[in-house]
Amino acid sequence: MNEELNGRLRAAAEAHQPDRARILARVERGMSGAPGRRREPSGARPWPRVALASLTAVGTLAVGGFAVAAIVRSPPARPTVSVTPAAPSTPSAPSASSAPSASGTARPTPSAPAAGGPTTPDRSPSTSPGPTPSGSADSSRPGSAHVQDGPLSSAGSVNPSSNAYWAQADITLRTTQPLTALTVELRITQTGGVQNTGSWRTLPADDFTVAVRDEGAALVYRWILKPGRTVPAGQHIFAGQYNHAAGEREAGHDGYRIDANGPRGALSVRGGFTPAR
Repeated sequence: MNEELNGRLRAAAEAHQPDRARILARVERGMSGAPGRRREPSGARPWPRVALASLTAVGTLAVGGFAVAAIVRSPPARPTVSVTPAAPSTPSAPSASSAPSASGTARPTPSAPAAGGPTTPDRSPSTSPGPTPSGSADSSRPGSAHVQDGPLSSAGSVNPSSNAYWAQADITLRTTQPLTALTVELRITQTGGVQNTGSWRTLPADDFTVAVRDEGAALVYRWILKPGRTVPAGQHIFAGQYNHAAGEREAGHDGYRIDANGPRGALSVRGGFTPAR
């Protein structure tokens, strides 16, 4: 509404053209006196009225000019706009998926035993077992291999899961008759860094006494069947696990010996280890 009124006033002011001739005529009439009035003597001029009329006309022109100038120059009033500040946004809580993980350092998984073997190795303390039923400890070394004795036969091999830092020696025993006494001895020659990491067998753990002993020149594992227990006919595996110095280890100086009793009496076999395939 204000802008429309101001626009009309500005247009009227710009279109106004003062009638100068008419204004001058009015001034002259004022100076000469109104018509039909009695003229005053020539000696006394009505200068006060003339001066007052002139001032009035000049003042009217000045006021009108100022009013027009004010209307033309004055900018239109701007509407007042109220701005409501936006409410601050609340930061969203981090999702559970972005929370740092609390997981620890992964630990290596121990190597699994050969197929058919139990998953928990023996950790029995080192003890000094009694003498073997026959022969001496030296007879478990290679060079005098005798892998079969009647119903009892054997074979030694390095497990294929062995690597440059760890190995497993497998002794496979086969018997066609039950055994009432059994001692299995495994000797791992000390070639550098050889240390016991466990052992296992396919026969029940409660049936055997297990001992591991470091003799300096070799690491010796021994499984002894407890009195009153029996080994059934079939194939059975005894395994010793150990660390060794980095690199490919030579198992040619390792050996095993098996002493047993069966229906025919004392039985004994011995041999070495073939490399892993």
